[in-house]
Amino acid sequence: MARKLAVIGAGLMGSGIAQVSAQAGWDVVLRDVTDEALRRGTDSIKTSYDKFVAKGRLEAHDADAALARITPTTDLDAVADADVIVEAVFEKLDVKHEIFRALDKLAKDEAILASNTSAIPITKIAAVTGRPERVVGTHFFSPVPMMALCELVRGYKTSDETLARAREFAESTGKTCIVVNRDVAGFVTTRLISALVVEAAKLHESGVATAEDIDLACKLGFGHAMGPLATADLTGVDILLHAASNIYTESQDEKFAPPESMRRMVDAGDIGRKSGQGFYTYEAHSPE
Repeated sequence: MARKLAVIGAGLMGSGIAQVSAQAGWDVVLRDVTDEALRRGTDSIKTSYDKFVAKGRLEAHDADAALARITPTTDLDAVADADVIVEAVFEKLDVKHEIFRALDKLAKDEAILASNTSAIPITKIAAVTGRPERVVGTHFFSPVPMMALCELVRGYKTSDETLARAREFAESTGKTCIVVNRDVAGFVTTRLISALVVEAAKLHESGVATAEDIDLACKLGFGHAMGPLATADLTGVDILLHAASNIYTESQDEKFAPPESMRRMVDAGDIGRKSGQGFYTYEAHSPE
């Protein structure tokens, strides 16, 4: 398998995918719309590599070599010779459509076009291209360098060859894959965590139990490493609200309808760890 990768979006997910791919030997083009976004992305990659070196998990010369394999650019035309292209931009269908229309024109015929979406059906994303059989979901998990899972999603027209090549790519970066054979909104993992977070938020909103006790129940009763409300804070309450809302819009299944309290938290900017306040307050308290 050829080893040229393009990643569209240098945010948390895109930079993480670029990082593990470069470390695995891929030549990576990392594209974003501004030089500042690219600087933040490449700085985060270097910081992460430095941490791995400090912990003895990566040799310094290997980190330097991996970083040298990443080429940041604002030019979308740079995807032209990539064998695999992974889109990792904001979770809005119209934004992804704009990217995939452009990729359809720029990418070589045999390229795999992948989306890192966590909730939007791959079939909907692929529909704006002339090659839906070459579009696939590669849902990595955050933080990408630490999380072992990649969820592969088969769209309605995704070919067996495309799915196999996507698996080969993901496994080359050290990930273990599960396959979503039917393209439902939210796939497997986002449906499970969204349903759990929504129900936990409803229990919290109605005063049934505190956030701490709801999370403790899941940790000690079910063996979860982290409770659903702490997970929401870590991921971002805004991100999980958006994911659950997408699934609810697509499925009309009431268990995915976020409670009003989650919407008000996001309106107020209480979106979890990144704001210092979510279901927990992070200046003085850590739920882990």
